[in-house]
Amino acid sequence: MLSQTKPFLSHPFDDDKLKEECGVFGVIGVQDAANFVALGLHALQHRGQEAGGIVAYDAEHGFNSARRFGYVRDNFTKASLMETLPGSNSIGHVRYSTSGSKGQTAIRDVQPFFGEFSLGGCAIAHNGNLTNAESLRKELISRGSIFQSSSDSECIIHLIARSYQSTLPERLKDALRRVEGAFSVIAQTRTKLIGVRDALGVRPLVLGKLADGWVLSSETCALDIIGAEFIREVEPGEMIIASANGIESSYPFEKAKPRPCIFEHVYFSRPDSILGGQSVYETRRRIGVELAKEAPVEADLVCPVPDSGTPAAIGFSQESGIPYAMGIIRNQYMGRTFIEPTEQIRNMGVRLKLNVNRALIKGKRVILVDDSVVRGTTSRKIKEMILDAGAAEVHFRIASPPTAWPCFYGVDTPQREKLLAATMSEEEMRHHLEVASLKFVTLDGLYRACGVETGRDKASPAYCDACFSGEYPVKPVDQIENGFLMKAAE
Repeated sequence: MLSQTKPFLSHPFDDDKLKEECGVFGVIGVQDAANFVALGLHALQHRGQEAGGIVAYDAEHGFNSARRFGYVRDNFTKASLMETLPGSNSIGHVRYSTSGSKGQTAIRDVQPFFGEFSLGGCAIAHNGNLTNAESLRKELISRGSIFQSSSDSECIIHLIARSYQSTLPERLKDALRRVEGAFSVIAQTRTKLIGVRDALGVRPLVLGKLADGWVLSSETCALDIIGAEFIREVEPGEMIIASANGIESSYPFEKAKPRPCIFEHVYFSRPDSILGGQSVYETRRRIGVELAKEAPVEADLVCPVPDSGTPAAIGFSQESGIPYAMGIIRNQYMGRTFIEPTEQIRNMGVRLKLNVNRALIKGKRVILVDDSVVRGTTSRKIKEMILDAGAAEVHFRIASPPTAWPCFYGVDTPQREKLLAATMSEEEMRHHLEVASLKFVTLDGLYRACGVETGRDKASPAYCDACFSGEYPVKPVDQIENGFLMKAAE
């Protein structure tokens, strides 16, 4: 069993992907709401595997919370724990740290965060990243605030406490007008469930209906698991307040052109979710179609790098006419808590997680389809496995443009100099990976797959694509003040 005082061990071979941000889920108006929240968080586990937390409220017992390291299934399925979270109003959060103590997660950093204010208690859970959190934190500490965590999200609690507004929802609006960056926030008071999305809509948030109650979730797939009806997305810049009186909607921020994160379509969201009115699976399949049009190659098999490359590989196969095959098999039972990695085990690399279907691969020219290349370390190991199994050639097709810039909006991205595409051209990356060919979908091709038939409008892009273009829709204040971007560009 995972200790509640030790950080959750991440898998030693998962460092070559952009890390999922976080997932939030809330329910009001349903008996034993925390149980539904636990199920919703289980469906959102792909968005954060380090830790999870749930806060619940009921009139007799007040606010109660539980925060644990590890998977939802290992903690929030225990009756003894869930019985301590009674009530019909509950929110939860699954976490992968994008700020705060990387690799040394403390239980104090696990959300939701809770504050007892003059107007009553309020809990918040935040998906995203505040780009001015450091400067806000310094200001708040200088004015007497005492922080309990290293998370940027705690700034919101302190800003709520310092607001002079007469209701908690108005205080939350006040607080969020002070922050910059990306946020989808859910909050709960004694009688309300609140959802807020930043003006650009960078991070997703959806509204659902469950019997007489309401649900807020990072993705629609979490509504499905509890049998809730998907109503609509929370719009960029919108605040929704759900209570016994129904739904109230307002727009507390200055209006801006939406720029939702395009990487949600590529990798972060589950393929069975609906995002921006589109099936994530279908978008990823269309990316494969675009790849086949833009970068055709003669080969015998199209094979996905499981599991995130699968829909794009299907699309590539359909468009190219080259047979689709499961050339790589994933070990589904190897979690992130495997065993303490010794040097010998580290040297085994991705073979612990992925295995080549040798009988299928031998003598074949293989196209490997993956969602992205970050550092390139895993791509090289997979290529070596394919060649060791007897493949004649290995071609890589990547279902996103080159990832050349770090994200500051809730994704844990390596420093720019560690991103392969930041220091190498496409041909240099091909040579580095030692593959027969390497091609990425173009940014225009990605936009077309996401439903923008004219491709990317350079003057006014429909998405946040800063990880590919370096064009940040919200100035990363803290990073600029620390000289990070200047150092990265040198």
